[in-house]
Amino acid sequence: MRLSFLHLTLYALLISVLAIALYLPGLGGGFTLDDGYNILQNRLLYVDVFNIDDFIIAAFSFHGVDGSRALPLLSFALDYWRSGGMDASAFKMTNLLIHGITVFFLVFMLRRLLEVAGWSHERSIWIALLLAFLWGIHPLQVSSVLYIVQRMQTMATLFIILALWAYLGMRQSQILGQRGRLCGVQVVIFGLLALLCKEDAVLLLAYTLILELTVLRFRAAQPSVQRGLKQSYLVLTVFGLLGYLFVVVPHFWYWEASPGRDFTTPERLMTQGRVLVMYLYQIVIPWPDNMPFIYDAFQPSRGIWSPWTTLPSILLVVALLAWGWMWRHRRPVFACGVLLFFAGHFITSNVIALELVFEHRNHFPLIGVLLALMDLSLIGVCRWKPQAGAWRIFQGTIAILILWVGAMTALHANTWGDPVRHGKKLVELSPESPRAWIQYGNVFSSRYNDNQNKADLVMALEVTEEALQHISSTTLASNAITYKAMLGEDASADWERYFEALKEAPKDWQNQRSVEVLMNNVRREFDVDKINTLRAMEILDQRASLSGKEALEYGLFVYRYVDKEKAFPWLKRFVQRTHRNDASLVWLFEQLEVENRPEWSEQLKIILDEK
Repeated sequence: MRLSFLHLTLYALLISVLAIALYLPGLGGGFTLDDGYNILQNRLLYVDVFNIDDFIIAAFSFHGVDGSRALPLLSFALDYWRSGGMDASAFKMTNLLIHGITVFFLVFMLRRLLEVAGWSHERSIWIALLLAFLWGIHPLQVSSVLYIVQRMQTMATLFIILALWAYLGMRQSQILGQRGRLCGVQVVIFGLLALLCKEDAVLLLAYTLILELTVLRFRAAQPSVQRGLKQSYLVLTVFGLLGYLFVVVPHFWYWEASPGRDFTTPERLMTQGRVLVMYLYQIVIPWPDNMPFIYDAFQPSRGIWSPWTTLPSILLVVALLAWGWMWRHRRPVFACGVLLFFAGHFITSNVIALELVFEHRNHFPLIGVLLALMDLSLIGVCRWKPQAGAWRIFQGTIAILILWVGAMTALHANTWGDPVRHGKKLVELSPESPRAWIQYGNVFSSRYNDNQNKADLVMALEVTEEALQHISSTTLASNAITYKAMLGEDASADWERYFEALKEAPKDWQNQRSVEVLMNNVRREFDVDKINTLRAMEILDQRASLSGKEALEYGLFVYRYVDKEKAFPWLKRFVQRTHRNDASLVWLFEQLEVENRPEWSEQLKIILDEK
């Protein structure tokens, strides 16, 4: 059946609405993990009255004054303003709308891609609708759509899809002998908007190159356009490789453990073979229990056979890449899908010392896997076509697949829809993960903060104590101290347990965060032992060697809340570890004068002069 543009639009709108509906059971869940640091604790997002200046400040508030990811930050501020506060369901509803819009435009991008690959008009439309729907309802998308902070990723994907749609439109025009300038302008605009959502949108250049190498093949009616395309991509590829080899790799390569991580760069690269194969398994076998969301327990590969799956995984990745490359002319859609999947992971599976695994990294690459699998399926159906009922069996299989995938997504979203249910599932799937237990305990501590019901605080402590029976975690240990302080219970044994965990823990931000939580609780006048907090700060400095700025912050804390006389060693560390032109030095000497500490000023100036 031939579809008009109006019917295609209505169908695209229908599958977008259906995709959104499957995630509605997840609206009841709260904020999760990094939502706290990026949203709840970012006071610049708290815009109560509509004011353009406040929204601009909010947009550029990522990590304080980072300035990147401005569009998602602006949307968070708008959600706060329209909902009158930090209403998680309002934030999630915006995420769902973004997801639905992305599904809608993905239909049109895929239709163009399949048409330029030589597929018939009718087949291109129906397959585009099917793939966009499967992409929108896949369970792996739940942790991207319902994890509020991952709006940064989902908004970037939306604009990348729009940019690819525009790029394919431009190239279609050039193949027909037209200019396609308007589409070219759209590519630039959508690409820039994607970069304002997340930095990995720079991969748009790699995606368009893959389109050229597979479905487009640098075709154009005018030889000068063909030549210009080939030369432009050659120059960009050469400069990209040079930048990667001589700038990115030297900057991020660590033969020893990367800062804040427990793996070296070679170990990370070996591990990513296993990670990519795991992603493919999660996509092909869409069972929610295969998607634990938290991967603290995922161990790095320490050698090519440690664990034994490392080498087979790397070989499988190489084989798939080789397969896609060899079939780029024979089956361009399959090749395009394979290469898009791996290109989508180029940054996150490379030398930059990011966390090893995150499900949301598949948000865009999932498109590639679906393209490749669909093309392989059609190969089988076409070979089987002479037999009666081949297409009916194929259609029935697709219908069952859609029902299965949709049911799994609704089930997964329902788990996310209740904080307690989600917390239980996290620790069930990742019992050795400190972050899973921390998230579960935080559900009850957050409830206590809202209603001051001590039963919730007791539950938070019980969850934390249960976790500490088989996990050594500084954060969990510090949480137990805090909860007992709030309940008025003796925490002496907990302090010793915390010190042991801090001494043995790797040098990473979570351990530093555990100390800073204790410091913050002292500031809030909880009954947290100040001398023990100071001891924890000393242990942390021995393990992690704090920066000059951090030493100053810790020194000011000791001066104001613990013991003024014990603050000087921290101020001394600050002077030793900071640049002599640091403006904070001038401020510090001014404060010492106000506090009438001339002897400290003299000693610190001697240290400064010796630098």
